[in-house]
Amino acid sequence: MENALRDLRYLSRTYAQVQTLMPRINAQALISEHRKQERKKASGVDGVTKDEYGKNLEANIAELLKRMRAFQYRPYPVKRTYIPKSNGGMRPLGIPSYEDKLVQGVMAGILTEVYEERFCDSSYGFRPGRSAHDVVRYVDHTIMTKKVNYVLEADIKGFFDNVSHDWLMKFLKHDIADKNFLRYIKRFLIGGVMEGTERQKSEKGTPQGGLISPVLANVYLHYVLDLWVEKELKKKSVG
Repeated sequence: MENALRDLRYLSRTYAQVQTLMPRINAQALISEHRKQERKKASGVDGVTKDEYGKNLEANIAELLKRMRAFQYRPYPVKRTYIPKSNGGMRPLGIPSYEDKLVQGVMAGILTEVYEERFCDSSYGFRPGRSAHDVVRYVDHTIMTKKVNYVLEADIKGFFDNVSHDWLMKFLKHDIADKNFLRYIKRFLIGGVMEGTERQKSEKGTPQGGLISPVLANVYLHYVLDLWVEKELKKKSVG
């Protein structure tokens, strides 16, 4: 499984667009994702837990893949809940249904391998092998060893809630040629939110709490922020 994902990095380095990603969402990958899930996690709107799904795991996975191949698989809306923020406010969180967690997890792994070859080295958030501690070390080393006139700190308010679906899909299409894979990403984006008994449309944003959301956020930021900083801002500051 890991080798199958790693070869995506070679393909991403070699070709402008990566193709045939859907076949990588297979029984082996989904079962592996099932084993990674925690038992005590809250269930989504379907009410299904890991233990319940695992009782007939192979049959459930086979049925899921059958629906996916026929494009009959449609994600459930995420269940909206709230967690406290450090400033006293509340942060909205979306809990996907169990099958959606499995599919999102596999797709997130695929996207990560594709984009690790494309993301800027200055990007740290939500990336494998990188953490906030690495950023602190980098900033500390830069300030201590290079001429630094200022440090810019910025925060994007409500970023996950306001990502443009249209622009995100354009960015993904720039790198990925598998239309069916992109079709399912779009379905996750527009899957909606269930708050209580009311279903709300999701016309923008990525579902917070979704396994695929962090890498999608990084793809968006790569094109709207990171490349601009690397190609324009740094060039001007050096000049």
